[in-house]
Amino acid sequence: MTRARDTAGIIQYSNLTIDSNNAVGIGSSQPDTQLDVNGGVRVTGIITATSFEGDGSQLTGIDATSIKDINGTVRVQANEAGAVVTGILTATNLEVTSDTTISGNLTVQGTTVTLDTTVQEVDLLNIQANSTTPAIGVTQSGSGAIAAFYDGAVGVATFKDGGGLDVAGAVVASSFSGSLAASNLTGALPAIDGSALTGVISGIGITGGSSGGSFTSNLGVALTAINFSGATVEYHEATGLSTVTIASAGLATEFSSPSGITTYLDLDNAQDHKLTVSGITTISVTGGTEGESHTIRIINSGIATVGFSTYFLWPSGSSPSLPTADGTINLISFTVNRVGAAGTQLLAGASVNFS
Repeated sequence: MTRARDTAGIIQYSNLTIDSNNAVGIGSSQPDTQLDVNGGVRVTGIITATSFEGDGSQLTGIDATSIKDINGTVRVQANEAGAVVTGILTATNLEVTSDTTISGNLTVQGTTVTLDTTVQEVDLLNIQANSTTPAIGVTQSGSGAIAAFYDGAVGVATFKDGGGLDVAGAVVASSFSGSLAASNLTGALPAIDGSALTGVISGIGITGGSSGGSFTSNLGVALTAINFSGATVEYHEATGLSTVTIASAGLATEFSSPSGITTYLDLDNAQDHKLTVSGITTISVTGGTEGESHTIRIINSGIATVGFSTYFLWPSGSSPSLPTADGTINLISFTVNRVGAAGTQLLAGASVNFS
């Protein structure tokens, strides 16, 4: 072997070749490394090298957790079908930098932090409860609608397909904004309970008609609605405001100039009555509705004496004594207490001798 190492040429034996670069080939006549073995190698001791190359599919007894890089990190090289872990994967710090598909269950015992994530399609999302926390979830309900549930109560909040939110329970927010447009109403508007609101006047409701459909909105306790009897309510969708027009007939004035007769005021025709009287005149009424309020303005034209029918009831049972002088102005106010077969009753009061 000493002569072979010193020889500048190529020395070949039956299965051994030593070339001029001192490359040794066993079973190889043209070694391309310092030791080129063509065939199997059996070593009963330890093989030490700076690196290993080649197909390791036939290796046995290899602990994958011991195959690490210089930083101590385990590297798993996936093929075109991806890396497959059939057992339990335990890691102190797991970082995924490419697309990952999990077909089974994923259990996270610590805190999960998600950054810059877009969920494109979710068929069913559930956050399971533990011993102290109720279940929270989101499911698809109907044609594109999303129903959220809490503590197993499905349908507490439903995000409707195309927009809108239906909430069966209470809605809590720092503020509310927007308008109630009649064009968004379908059928009768349900009662709106505002008794728990703060910073607003609660217990006020409005009942009326709208050009976009009739609606009733009652806030707070019952029997607090404002009803416009005989009025026209016009809703303006662009501004969200309504215009209330009260018919002039409801507040009309009835004019009369009685002289020496009994004159009848038509309570169904007007609520204000102006009488220019002369001679001896008695005032009575026809019609009327319980609860209505009326006024009578009496102006004396010359010397006039004015009296009242038994329909008028006065405090302490005494009718007023009106002045008779020419030009005297008196005001009678009354409320209809009752009408009908039992007899009309007008609860009246007098303010006399305006000058």
